[in-house]
Amino acid sequence: MTTSLFDLSVPTYLQTVRAIGLCLDKAVVHCSEVGIDPDDLVEARLVSDMAPFWFQIECVDNYSVWGLDAIRQGAFNPPELVGAIPFSGLRSRIAKTEAALAEFVPAEVNAWSGKKLDMQIHTNPQRSAFRSETYLLSFLLPNFYFHAVTAYDILRTRGVPIGKVDFSGQLRVDLR
Repeated sequence: MTTSLFDLSVPTYLQTVRAIGLCLDKAVVHCSEVGIDPDDLVEARLVSDMAPFWFQIECVDNYSVWGLDAIRQGAFNPPELVGAIPFSGLRSRIAKTEAALAEFVPAEVNAWSGKKLDMQIHTNPQRSAFRSETYLLSFLLPNFYFHAVTAYDILRTRGVPIGKVDFSGQLRVDLR
């Protein structure tokens, strides 16, 4: 069985984005139960020199939806950061991320297979040449998961009762 570019990306992103959305919902319930404002989580960090919670959520969106758009366009043009927004806005952003991912069509995404993409990251003056699959597997997905797990970890360190099953989300199983 061949795994397509669509299979590698969209369902994979959706599984984690949906899980993060549910973690955000559990955070709201937790905050209500312990009497804290969910907005207090927006600037929460694991350590002082690490980006805050809002940034992690923004990157979950950017490395999924924007990342696929970069493949479509063949250009690495990261969006400007939106910045800190209320917790309810972060929940809305994840819902919009899920909706945007659900709009990608397999035939369209699979048509980008093997597409070339040149990228220059501000921290590295050299341009890097990728094909869509390598870009997805070596750049987008590692960054996506780094920020998703960091968002999860921030919530856990703030007492939100979530665990590995919450992060894993709904597993995709093969029907026989």
